[in-house]
Amino acid sequence: MDQYEVIKYPLSTEKSIRLMESDNKLVFVVSKKASKAQIKKAIEEMFNVSVDYVKTFNSAKGEKKAYVRFSDKNPAIDIATQLGLI
Repeated sequence: MDQYEVIKYPLSTEKSIRLMESDNKLVFVVSKKASKAQIKKAIEEMFNVSVDYVKTFNSAKGEKKAYVRFSDKNPAIDIATQLGLI
């Protein structure tokens, strides 16, 4: 699966902004068929960063969300700025 098929778009909600500031995490809506390993690889290739771990969640709306924690050397705020979230 192509990295652009895996990652659909980043979420910019109050909760995701709070997670970005406090836990160095970003939230993405991803393909329902994507595995955690595919999500991690796609994020690392797209943004040239190091990912600590990925947690996924299937929402009631039918979307799959990925909570991505970045390593300390890659602040989530910098990546959010690249994406235009801030």
